[in-house]
Amino acid sequence: MSEDVLDHPQVAQTTAGARVVTFGCRLNAYESEQIRARAEADGVTDAIVFNTCAVTGEAVRQARQAIRKARRENPTARIVVTGCAAQIDPAGFAAMDEIDLVLGNAEKAAPGALLPQPQLGRVRVNDIMSVRETAAHLSDGLRDRARAYVEIQNGCDHRCTFCIIPYGRGNSRSAPAGEIVERIGRLAAEGWNEVVLTGVDLTSWGADLPGQPTLGQLVARILRLVPDLPRLRLSSIDAAEIDPDLMRVLATEQRLVPYLHLSLQAGDDLILKRMKRRHLRADALRLVADVRAVRPDVAFGCDLIAGFPTETEEAFENTVRLVEEAGLAYLHVFPYSPRPGTPAARMPPVPRPVIKARAARLRQAGATALSRHLDHQIGRTLEGLVERPGLARAPDFTEMTFEGEAEPGSIRCMRITGHDGIRALAELA
Repeated sequence: MSEDVLDHPQVAQTTAGARVVTFGCRLNAYESEQIRARAEADGVTDAIVFNTCAVTGEAVRQARQAIRKARRENPTARIVVTGCAAQIDPAGFAAMDEIDLVLGNAEKAAPGALLPQPQLGRVRVNDIMSVRETAAHLSDGLRDRARAYVEIQNGCDHRCTFCIIPYGRGNSRSAPAGEIVERIGRLAAEGWNEVVLTGVDLTSWGADLPGQPTLGQLVARILRLVPDLPRLRLSSIDAAEIDPDLMRVLATEQRLVPYLHLSLQAGDDLILKRMKRRHLRADALRLVADVRAVRPDVAFGCDLIAGFPTETEEAFENTVRLVEEAGLAYLHVFPYSPRPGTPAARMPPVPRPVIKARAARLRQAGATALSRHLDHQIGRTLEGLVERPGLARAPDFTEMTFEGEAEPGSIRCMRITGHDGIRALAELA
C-alpha cells in the first residue's frame, strides 16, 4: 500500500484500438504501459484490458463493476482481465460471462498474449511464485506530463498478515543495476527532469542479485552516472529496511528529493506485531528523527490502516498520536478490508461502523498534519516541477498552485505566499 495508489481507474487507448483500464498502484500503471505497447505491436483491435488490483476488497468490487459496464457498452469487444486480482482469483473472474480471457501477472505483457489463441484456453495464469525473471524486461517507464517512472523491483518476500499482494506478485526480484542506470540515463537524455523509482517492496531491491547490493548503493550509482538528471524520487518504502547507504545519500545528495513515504500501517506495538510488521512504534520515531538529523528539509508521508482486527480504542489512539509525534505531512488512510486467505481475515474483526469512524478520524489528523506542513512553507522559495498548467510539485511533495505560464515537466522557482489547507499558493519567482 502506498502513496502511489491511483485515485481513479486510468484508461489508455492504443492507436490500434485497444483500451487498457488500470486499477491500483503506479506500478500497475507502469505495467499497463507495457500492455498498451504490446497490444499496439501485436495489432490488437476492439479489445479492453482490465489491469486489476487486489489491495482491498473494494478495489476488486470496482473492477468487477467496471467489467460488467464495459460489456454492456461494448458488446463486441474482446475483454481481457489481468493484474493482481486476476492472478489471485482466476476462477472467480473466469466465472464472469463478460470476460473472454484471464491472464496472470507473468503473462500479461508477453508477445501475442492478448491475441485470440483458443488452443491455450480461456484462463492463462501460471504459478507466480515460480517466476524468477527480473523487472528489466519491462518498458522504459510510465510517463506522465511531468515525470517518468522506472520499475526496479517486483514481488515481495514478506508476509504481513493483512496483505494478499505477494500472492499476486510473487517473490521479490530485482532488475540489474546496469540496466536501471542505462534506462534512466536514456530518460534524462530525453529531457525528463524527474524519475521515480518504483516497485512492490522497493527497499528489498538487490537482495537477490550477486553481491546483494542495497537500494542506497543503487541510488548513489544512478546519481553518479546520470549527472544530468535533476531529480530522483523514491516511491513508498519500508521503514524497516532503510540502509546506511541510503541515509548517506539523503545526507549528501540534493538531487535525491527530501521526501519519504513510509509503509508504517499502525502506531501501536501490539497491532504492528499482529500485522507481522518488522518495526515497532519506537523504530518509526527513531527513523524520522535520524533522517531529519541529516536532511532537515525532509517531509514524510505514510500509509496507515484504520480498524485492523483486534484494534482497541487505545491502540487506535496510539496511531493517531504517531501522526503528530513523527511530524508527518501526508497520510494515505486505508479502512481495513479483510482479504480472504490472509491470517488477519481470521482474527476478531472491528465492527465496520467503527472502522469507518476511525478512518475518518485518521483522515482528519492527516488534514491537520498537512495544514501544519503548509504553514511552514509560507515565505519559502521552492523549485516546483510543473505537473500541468497552474500546478507544480516541490521536492518535498508539496503541491503548489500558481498563476502564469510554465511548461509541464519544467522546473520553476516559486515563492509560497499562503495555502488553502490542501495546496500551497505560490507565485513564480
